Amino acid sequence: MATNLDLDPRLLDRAFHLSGERTKKATVTRALEEYVARLEQRRATELFGELEWDATYDYKAERSRDG
Repeated sequence: MATNLDLDPRLLDRAFHLSGERTKKATVTRALEEYVARLEQRRATELFGELEWDATYDYKAERSRDG
């Protein structure tokens, strides 16, 4: 999808050099992927304390190859 963006050229140049990507498009794509991953990780950490823990769950038994 073609999109025109007015990006800060200094910021884009910094990201380009730091990322090691070969193109500015790849740099922006990588930056977006990392941004999305960070937001997803933050959401996952917000779930700690909200989910109910099953004290009877035996994770070692789940690792068994017999089961």
